[in-house]
Amino acid sequence: MRRTALFAASAALVAGVLAWPADAAPTTFVHPGVTVSKGQLDFTRSKVDAGAQPWKGAFDRMMASKYADLNRAPKPRAVVECGSYSNPNYGCTDEREDAIAAYTQALAWYITRDERHAKKAIELMDAWSAVIRDHTNSNAPLQTGWAGSSWPKAAEIIKYTYTGNWANSGRFATMLRTVYLPEIINGSNSNGNWELSMMEAAVGISVFLEDKASYDKAMAKFRTRTAAYVYLSSDGDLPKTVPSQNLDTREKIVNYWQGQSTFVNGLTQETCRDLTHTGYGISAISHVAETSRIQGQDLYGTDVGERLRHALGFQAKYELGGAVPSWLCRGSLKLGLGPITEVGHNALANRLGHAMTNTGALNERNRPAGSNNLFVAWETLTHGDNPS
Repeated sequence: MRRTALFAASAALVAGVLAWPADAAPTTFVHPGVTVSKGQLDFTRSKVDAGAQPWKGAFDRMMASKYADLNRAPKPRAVVECGSYSNPNYGCTDEREDAIAAYTQALAWYITRDERHAKKAIELMDAWSAVIRDHTNSNAPLQTGWAGSSWPKAAEIIKYTYTGNWANSGRFATMLRTVYLPEIINGSNSNGNWELSMMEAAVGISVFLEDKASYDKAMAKFRTRTAAYVYLSSDGDLPKTVPSQNLDTREKIVNYWQGQSTFVNGLTQETCRDLTHTGYGISAISHVAETSRIQGQDLYGTDVGERLRHALGFQAKYELGGAVPSWLCRGSLKLGLGPITEVGHNALANRLGHAMTNTGALNERNRPAGSNNLFVAWETLTHGDNPS
């Protein structure tokens, strides 16, 4: 039975900024539990085995990708150096794509039960955990967030579903704890997609490590940033802000929102920059909300879900070709939202019964969703119309 969720803010307004309780960690962590659950994996496997669409087509696309290649050779580095827009690019692409490949191989293992894929995922994770020590240059926090979002998804599936030997799982956990988590856990005052991606990684890593303190810290930052990234009319005349950014005047806020001075439901802090970076932020919001749901705290029923719903619908309308009004981004948008709609649409439209016409149409147009080659991969396969 379809139903409409009731959204209620669970925190007080303090000086125009949402303050959140930091008691989000579950008493017992659920595994596998980063973005995708065992129930979702089982549903996906059953549909692929039956040759049902869109899952079989999505699986075939994944298996035809370079990430599913059993001959893939990892390319680890001790120091990954990433400048702005990955210039210089010393290991940036290699790290992100090896992490996506590890997740892809883990999914392939679970669906096919061909342990060659599990062993390849382990090979990729082991290669990096044996070598990497640091991320440097200006894009280090974002790079760490992107790669750090994929690693725990792969590790969760392998550690908790593969019965073969992963002798170096402890070393991999140490890598996440000492190389990745310190780079991302304190957040960022850059554009909002940075901190959202960083908190996605921090939440996922915290689940794998069963680190309640880091989970709470990351979740608190995530909820504050989400409120500051997607505008709702209930926020008032101006968007929410992150306290550390000192956006204490209308002029500062408008400048931070890419010069946009009219605020409507679903507009994001980066809509007027381009929809590609906006998609990064929206994707991270959906991934954290999905991980939180699996762990027992359903953020889709809070303002996080409301913001995600409106953000998806607003951006989808224009990605589908809707005319851009003159008040929005000076009448011009740079499109390219990416394969990021499945998780949010499944949770909000299918599970909670919200009408999401534009998002649904874009979802169908993009199926089967692939990878953005950064940190998003195969979400028609894992979350498309998945009731689990």
